Amino acid sequence: MAALARLCGDASLEFIGAGMSQYYRYYDSPLGQILLTASEIKLTGLHFVGEKYYPGISAEWRLEKEHTLLNSTMVQLAEYFSGTRKQFDVPLAPQGTDFQRQVWKSLTALPYGTTATYGQLAVNVGSPKAVRAVGAANGRNPISIIVPCHRVIGADGSLTGYAGGLARKQSLLQLESAKIEFRLTA
Repeated sequence: MAALARLCGDASLEFIGAGMSQYYRYYDSPLGQILLTASEIKLTGLHFVGEKYYPGISAEWRLEKEHTLLNSTMVQLAEYFSGTRKQFDVPLAPQGTDFQRQVWKSLTALPYGTTATYGQLAVNVGSPKAVRAVGAANGRNPISIIVPCHRVIGADGSLTGYAGGLARKQSLLQLESAKIEFRLTA
């Protein structure tokens, strides 16, 4: 765990071990129902129901209506959607490869109301030629909104690739009043 914390540069974005319990709840957002998943102490997933990489519910997971972290996440999401929250302070544990976690960590540095290109993100993670790999990692982000993959756009300013759908990506950027010209790609 310490090695991953050093890799990510922040212990709040870390790997959870095998055998840890997983809990879930649903949150009804203005953009559709969201599945939230967590360990005892870290958020592990935030997925729009039906999105491209929607994980479904595992038989081992427990529906938990009184999970402190899931409840706190729901409050913070409500504040975000109402326009009163610009940063989240939920402890995170996204599951992925070292490279994916490095990309996701870089995403958490993108300020509210701003955007970056996939190329800029590749430079940020020290792999300027790995634009496609960065795009793939961005697309597999298991904690959307809080790890703001929606803030990454094409080099020409177009809205490209969002597992939750381009209409949701556009809505999230408009909510944040990001200063970009919206051009949806086919």
